[in-house]
Amino acid sequence: MLSLTNKRILLGITGGIAAYKCAELTRLFVKAGALVRVAMTKASTEFITPLTMQALSGNRVSIELLDSEAEGAMGHIELAKWADLVLIAPATADFIARTTLGKADDLLSTLILATSAPVAIAPAMNQAMWGNISTQTNLELLKQKSFYLFGPAEGQQACGDVGLGRMLEPEELARRSAELFKNGELAGLTFIITGGPTREKIDPVRFITNHSSGKMAQALGTEAANAGAKVTLISGPVNLSYPDTINIIEVESADDMLEAVMSCVKKSDVFIGVAAVADYRPAEPASEKIKKDGNTLNLKLVKNPDIISKVSKLKDKPFVVGFAAETESIVENGKKKLEDKNLDLLFANNATETFDSDYISTRVISPLLKEEILSGNKNTVARKMLNLISAQIKTRIRK
Repeated sequence: MLSLTNKRILLGITGGIAAYKCAELTRLFVKAGALVRVAMTKASTEFITPLTMQALSGNRVSIELLDSEAEGAMGHIELAKWADLVLIAPATADFIARTTLGKADDLLSTLILATSAPVAIAPAMNQAMWGNISTQTNLELLKQKSFYLFGPAEGQQACGDVGLGRMLEPEELARRSAELFKNGELAGLTFIITGGPTREKIDPVRFITNHSSGKMAQALGTEAANAGAKVTLISGPVNLSYPDTINIIEVESADDMLEAVMSCVKKSDVFIGVAAVADYRPAEPASEKIKKDGNTLNLKLVKNPDIISKVSKLKDKPFVVGFAAETESIVENGKKKLEDKNLDLLFANNATETFDSDYISTRVISPLLKEEILSGNKNTVARKMLNLISAQIKTRIRK
C-alpha cells in the first residue's frame, strides 16, 4: 500500500495538456497521507483551474511570485522551506529549458532555486520536442544537478503523434514519489495522544486545573509523526505550537476529552494517555460568578471519568500507554497503576520535576520490559519511548 504519511509534497503544474492528470495525482497523494500544496504557472490555469486543485489538495493554490498573503510577501521562500519534495508535473519543454538556465521569473521557477528539497520533473511534450537535442541536453544538465526524472511514457499524444513524450500516469508518479522517501519506524500506524491539563468549571470565571504544560505530549506527537505515524493529539488548554503533520483536537474538560478520545480511538493502533486529567470536578458549577461571602467556600466535587481505563477496557483495544506523575513511591505507584488500569506500558516520573520543563527523567514500567530510566530532553526521551512502543507492537504482530 502506498504510504506518504506526513510527507509535504509541493506539486508544480506548468502549461501542458497533461495538467488535467494533476487532479487525480493530487487525490492519490492525499489518500496516501501526504500534505499537498500546489503552485501553478499562469499558463497551466488555462488547462485546469486553481479552484479544482484547491478543492482536492485542501490548501490555497499559489500562482503569483509576490504573494501579499504569505509571510513577508515571500511565498516562494515559504513554499521552498515547507516542501519535502517538489514535483513538477507536467514539466513542459519550455519550463525544463528555463529551469536548466536557473531562471527565476515566476513563482515556480523561483522556488525551485530556493528549495533544499529534492526536485523531480515529469516531462510532457510532443515526441519531436522530446527528441530534440536541446531538450535532451537540458535534461542531462538537470540530472547532473541531482533532479529526478520521472518519465516520459510512450504512446498516443494529444496532437495525434505517437512516441515518447506522454506524462506518466498519476499512479506511476505517486509510486515513484513514494520511493524517494524512506518509510519511518511507525509508518502505517495510527496514534491517539492526549496532552495538557483539563479545566473543570467552578463558575463562569473560575476553574480547577493543574500545572501540566502539554510539552511531553507535543514531543511524542511530533516524533511519532516524524517516524511516519498518523497522529491525532487531543489537548487541553496549553500555549504550544504543533507541526502541520499532527491533527490537533482542542478540549477543555475531562468530559470533553473523553468524548474526543472515544470518537476516534477505535480506529487507532496506539493510545498514549499523557494528559494530566483532573481527578475531580465541581458537582454543580455555578451559572453566575460566585461572590466572596464569608471566609470559606465549600465545593462539592465528584469524580471525573477515568479516560485511560475506559480505553483499556475496549474489546479491541489499541496498545495502551500510560503516564504516572507521582510525588512519592514512584515505582510502586506506577506498577499499581499499570496493573489496575490494564496498561501495556507505563512511564512513571516525579511530578514536581516534570511540569513546564523541557527535561524529563522517567522510569519504564512494563510486564515485558526490564525497568530502566530514560532521561534527557523531552523530544529525545520521546524517541526512546516510541522505540520501546514500536518494539512491543512488532512482538505482538509476530505472535
